[in-house]
Amino acid sequence: MINNALLQSLHSHMARWGLKRFTSDEDYFAWQRKQLSSADLIQLRRVVERKQEGERRDDVAFYDLIAQPQILLVLYSQRYEYYIEVGSRVAARLGDAAHILDFGCGVGILTTFYAAQYPEKQFVGVDRSPASIAVARERAQGLGLDNLRFECADVELQTIAGPHDLIVATHSLVQAEQDPGIPSHNWQTFDRTHDSKQQALFEQRTGLDMRLDRLSALLAQKGRMIVFEKTRQLARRVPLQRALTARGLWLIEQPEIVRYRLVEEVADDGPFYLLGTEAGSTFHWDELPEPDEGSPCDPMQFKTHATDQDAPLYENHWPSAQGVWEQLHEKRLLKETARQEPDGRQLHVELGQAEEGVYLYCANTFDQRQLVIVEPARALMLESYYQQIVNGASD
Repeated sequence: MINNALLQSLHSHMARWGLKRFTSDEDYFAWQRKQLSSADLIQLRRVVERKQEGERRDDVAFYDLIAQPQILLVLYSQRYEYYIEVGSRVAARLGDAAHILDFGCGVGILTTFYAAQYPEKQFVGVDRSPASIAVARERAQGLGLDNLRFECADVELQTIAGPHDLIVATHSLVQAEQDPGIPSHNWQTFDRTHDSKQQALFEQRTGLDMRLDRLSALLAQKGRMIVFEKTRQLARRVPLQRALTARGLWLIEQPEIVRYRLVEEVADDGPFYLLGTEAGSTFHWDELPEPDEGSPCDPMQFKTHATDQDAPLYENHWPSAQGVWEQLHEKRLLKETARQEPDGRQLHVELGQAEEGVYLYCANTFDQRQLVIVEPARALMLESYYQQIVNGASD
C-alpha cells in the first residue's frame, strides 16, 4: 500500500520542516549539544521527569516546551523514522474519507503532510498543547494549506465538532506509558480474565476511557479509526483491544507491529490498527504473545556449547520459554518460590532437574519468562541465581 512516491514526498516534507535524519547516536548528540544550551537540557530533563507522573498539566507543559523552535528541531529529528513509518502507513489508508480528524496532532508535522498530499480532503488537527497548536497553524499557513485547520482542545474537557469519516490517533490515547497493564490469570498462562473492574481501572489510569468514548462518538456512520499506541506488551495490548471492541470498533485489516529507530535505539510499537464501525470482519483480535526470538530446545545442539564454559546449554528470555519449559522431559522439582511482587505481579521461580539438564525457570503474570539449562556439574551456578531472584536481588 505504501509506494516510493509517497515515501519520497514524506522525506521532502520532513526536510521542509527542517528535520534531520541521523543513524548514529554520536552524531545526533553532538548536534544536539550544538543546538541546545545547558539550560535547555536541564529544563527538558525536568519536564520529562514530571511528564512521567502522568498529570495532565505536566503533559501539556512538556509539549509546550518542545514546541519551542530550537527544541522542536532536536527532539522531533530524533523521531524522524517514527514519522516515516507511521506517517506513510496512515497516508496510504486515508482512502475515500473526506473529513479526517488527527487527534493529538502535536505541532502538525504529519497532519500538514496528509493535507498537502490530499488537497481534496478536509483535515482537522486537535491537540491540548497551546504552543504546539500555535506552531501547527503557522506551518499550515506557510505551506498554503487551506484544507486544514487546527484546534487547541482537550477532548476530556471540551467538545470537538464532528462527525468525521476517519479519526487518526497515534500515541495519543494511552497516556500512562509506565502503566504495566492487566496481569494474566496466573503465572502459568498468558490469558486474561474478562474482569470488568480491572478493565475499567486500566482505562481510567491511562485516560483511555474518556478519550475513546468521546472520539468514537465523533465517527460518522461507517467511519473508520486508525490507532497506534505504545501497547506492544500483551498486558497493555489486550485491554486496549477490549476497549476498542467495547466501543463497537472492528478490525479491517490484520494489525501490524511497527519497528523504527530513534537514531540507533530500536523501538517496536503498536500494533497499528485500522478499524471500522461495521461488524463482520474476517480478522480476529489476537490475545496471544507474538512470535519471538526464542529458539527451540534441541539437546543435540548442546555440544556446540562445550567450548564456552560460561555459556549455558540453553537460554530463553522470551514468552516462548514457557512452551520449552512445559516440554522438558522427566522434570523433577528441586526448589520453588511463588510470591506477590510490590507492583502486583505474581512471580514464580523454580529450580529443577530434567533429562536435558538442571534448569531454572522464572515466570510472572506480566508475561515475562526465562529458562536457563546447564549441565548437572554447574547446578550450583543456577542455585546461586535462584537465591538472588528469591532474595529480590535480580529482576
